[in-house]
Amino acid sequence: MNNLSYPLQKTVMSEINGIFAQNVLSDLSEILRLYSYYDGGGQLWQADNNLDYTPTRMVTNFIKKIIKKESRFMFSRTPEICIECPSAPDAAAEIQQYIRSVLTENEFAKKLTMAGRDCFIGRRVALKLWCGVNGVEIMFRPSFEFIYDTEFDESDSMKKIVFFYGLNDEKDKKDQRFWKQKFELCGGRCYITEAIYDGNGNIKETIHDFDDTGLDFIPAYIIVNDPLTGDLKGESDVAELISNQNRYNRLKSDDADTLMFHMFPVTVAKNASGDCLDNMRIAPNAIIDLQTDQAADGDADIVKLESGFSYSEAYENSINRVKGDMYDLLDVPYITTEQLSGVIQSGKSMKALYWELICKCEERWCTWDSAIKWLVNAILKINDIYGYKKLPKADFTVKIEHLYPIMEDEEAERQLDLGEVTSGVRSRKNYIEKWNVSTDGDAELKTIARENDLLN
Repeated sequence: MNNLSYPLQKTVMSEINGIFAQNVLSDLSEILRLYSYYDGGGQLWQADNNLDYTPTRMVTNFIKKIIKKESRFMFSRTPEICIECPSAPDAAAEIQQYIRSVLTENEFAKKLTMAGRDCFIGRRVALKLWCGVNGVEIMFRPSFEFIYDTEFDESDSMKKIVFFYGLNDEKDKKDQRFWKQKFELCGGRCYITEAIYDGNGNIKETIHDFDDTGLDFIPAYIIVNDPLTGDLKGESDVAELISNQNRYNRLKSDDADTLMFHMFPVTVAKNASGDCLDNMRIAPNAIIDLQTDQAADGDADIVKLESGFSYSEAYENSINRVKGDMYDLLDVPYITTEQLSGVIQSGKSMKALYWELICKCEERWCTWDSAIKWLVNAILKINDIYGYKKLPKADFTVKIEHLYPIMEDEEAERQLDLGEVTSGVRSRKNYIEKWNVSTDGDAELKTIARENDLLN
């Protein structure tokens, strides 16, 4: 835990009691190690200094590539968030418009993709809201920037969360600055304590001193990656790949050294005199004064000894197996251009290739859906308390549609939807808005009606 600063350790020990505090510190140290592996620096290994050459240390960072692939697949197309209230559709439309405007102003789509990567790497991520001057602010924080505590008998009920990070990187502790912000529930109210500390843990500036936020809930939600029942830590996708990544890097490095040693042929001299060998120069267009050793039984001769590289096939099988295992561990399909050649025209075939990853993402969406539904309700609660915008009251439900970047058989689906419109089970407006014929379905229907009148 030497990579954890003194203010951070002091924060954990003061906010969390007992042996659990040591577990939290150990977990934070492990999370930093996981991020180091993700960045690639943690994948370097100690070379053997007793060799007569400098061994190659080649890092091919498949961990980052695969984590980005699964995050991109799950979040690159932002899910559709719909507010539904059959009894008051106008109110639902107004609420949905407000939610969309808040998400757009906060660049929610971009932040969601980055938060997905942080969650897959560091086991969990915090979705945090802030009551800004002009409206609700949305942000995600990685797992090494917060700790939290829950109720004793209910792991889903949070009673305290502490955010922190260093403001500079000065060597002298007196010049270091460390920011800490704490939300906690007390008597059904949420209070905030916020200050800036130096490297010794002394307060340098107080921003909030146990101030009432006006909220009856903590404006933060913890998203845990692949948790078990009651699990507060989660699992890291990076940890699944470390052993195979290490093996892959060493295989590539050993192959580079082997190629370096065997790519040049060895010059072998037979029955040559000592003076001839001493004056021999290996260079382009060099001339060798080849002299036979008087004590030799035969004439002098020079030959080149070439390497056979007989291990090539075994190496390719081994390294491809390691690479395939890394993709398989995270259910990410390992697809080459040759494999795509037969299925590139079929959306159903593409779905079949990505089916395991789709199932994994749907499982994870159970956790992320709960976070997004909490986000919608929390935005509306904060809006009511702080009065950013007057909204109608409605008993609504939040529906979330998951979108994946897979080619669809759009033409077949269009024909199916047209058949539903003809049979009267789907409205023309729904078809127009679904297929982006127009952003305003009502306006498009009026235009069609006017055109029909002119034609008639």
